[in-house]
Amino acid sequence: MVSWEHGRVSTRASIAVGHAVTGAEIRDGYATAVKQLTFGLGKVHDNSVRLGPVTLLRLGAPKVTRYAVEWPIQGGLLAGSAGGTWRVRSSRGVVDATVTGFRPRLPRPLYAISHLQVHQLFTRLFLLRLRGADQPPAPIAGEPDRFRAGTIDAALCVSIAGFTGRRRVRRALLIAAVYHVACWSLFGRTLGGVVMRQRVVAWDGSKLTPTQALFRLALVPASWLTGRPLHDSLASTTVVNE
Repeated sequence: MVSWEHGRVSTRASIAVGHAVTGAEIRDGYATAVKQLTFGLGKVHDNSVRLGPVTLLRLGAPKVTRYAVEWPIQGGLLAGSAGGTWRVRSSRGVVDATVTGFRPRLPRPLYAISHLQVHQLFTRLFLLRLRGADQPPAPIAGEPDRFRAGTIDAALCVSIAGFTGRRRVRRALLIAAVYHVACWSLFGRTLGGVVMRQRVVAWDGSKLTPTQALFRLALVPASWLTGRPLHDSLASTTVVNE
């Protein structure tokens, strides 16, 4: 949910976690998520979100209660002026994250296609981390079947690129990006997933958002290089059997 009033934006996101999350866990989990999702480049220091030497958001001292945390927004590079609050609350197995009354530095059209998209992606991944991946929504797909599904998708993208003339490698990569992001966010599965009866879902079993799907896809090469499923762990996703 996104709404505007007098140049200030408010957003809300929520996720079912199935258990109570304390205010202290929310506060500590927020700092951990900032570090992990920025690959160690970002951190929470002195109640401010920093990227290297740059203060992105300057927050006031958090008000921590039993099941909630609230930070006043006081400025920073991304803020047009002081004002607004960042609040995360756990209640009845659901965690809500809300920003109210925030004035962005960027004009609204630029903010909507840049900072807002990053904020919504980070908030979703932060909430999914509070839930955790220890209770998958369905049986996890095995690596051999995931490889077969990926092979089918790669062959499809290469075949489509083969009908487009020259520069087939570039076209194949572009086709693969559009194909995977669209399929994961709209249907949860690609053609390979249909054949192998697999679905890509977030840790809570929901569909991926387009930005989450794009983030997952961008991390696939890192998973190949490291031999670890970084694209799933950082994007808070998993592949399950239908």
